[in-house]
Amino acid sequence: MQKLLLHVSTFERIEDRLKSFRKDICPITIDDSDKLGTPWGNPNFEDLSPHLCYAEPNVFFGTSIRKFFSLVLSSEELHWAHATAAGIEHPVLIQLGLKAGVYTQSHVQSEAMSEWALWMALDFFRDGHIRRNDNSKGAWERRKSREIANSRWLIYGFGAIGEAIGRRVRALGGYVTGVRRTSFETQNADKITSPAEMNADLREADVVLLCTPHTSETEDMANQSFFEKMNPKALFLNLGRGALVVEEDLIAALDRGIIAFAGLDVVREEPLPSDHPLWSHEKIMITPHDSAHTNGTSERFDREFIENLELWCSKKEPMNVVPKNLFGNAD
Repeated sequence: MQKLLLHVSTFERIEDRLKSFRKDICPITIDDSDKLGTPWGNPNFEDLSPHLCYAEPNVFFGTSIRKFFSLVLSSEELHWAHATAAGIEHPVLIQLGLKAGVYTQSHVQSEAMSEWALWMALDFFRDGHIRRNDNSKGAWERRKSREIANSRWLIYGFGAIGEAIGRRVRALGGYVTGVRRTSFETQNADKITSPAEMNADLREADVVLLCTPHTSETEDMANQSFFEKMNPKALFLNLGRGALVVEEDLIAALDRGIIAFAGLDVVREEPLPSDHPLWSHEKIMITPHDSAHTNGTSERFDREFIENLELWCSKKEPMNVVPKNLFGNAD
């Protein structure tokens, strides 16, 4: 019998699907007051240290996050950890990856995040911020808009998120250039290029979108030099990490007309202080790191976890295992 730690709200959502694993698992729940529970009865364990854990948005964005990770990181037998975070660069996730016998991640949030990118682009192409200003003044102004068809997109970090965006953009008639360190075959981009060879594509792009992890190579990559290489009529989007962008340089580029508009789902300091200049800039749209926060994403997260739990209990390798070496070492 393996103890599975998960948030109580998550348990209530998927309990019916967990019942088929009753002979294999004992759920241990945690609520937002850090209270632990055994909803299927006392398992007669000496302690409640988990063997398995399911870390998803109720944990990551809730008040129990510190207690949850304290429990899993102190467990003497953490066999498998499943986390819905797309990246693994956060220090806590690195510790979790090193601690767990097996660590699996999720990419299903890319579907919702791709819709965020389309929403931002459509609003930009249709002059949404200008039209809202017209509305506020009661100004009946006809405006010629741009289309996604024939627009050029440069997507830096062409993994699962980039693929999902590229598939949608190409379906609407856009041209997609994916940027990644290694070449590969895909139907979701018209062209794959490398970071060292992307400057010409960067200059031609109508939309430049970052969805790459935060590493020593990508930190501060969107700086003054980067923005000066962009098309002055282009939209800049960040779905990666806040540390990719030098925010002062972004504001300066918008003020100088070097780029046209920016949409940010991630920023350096989260939550972003209410008096931060990013909030008040007329050419910036901010969402609070919730591009993946949809009803569809929640269902996909749960479905993927249940499928992986089935594989785990059948002693088969689960999906989306992250190799241990990608977490570095304990030193």
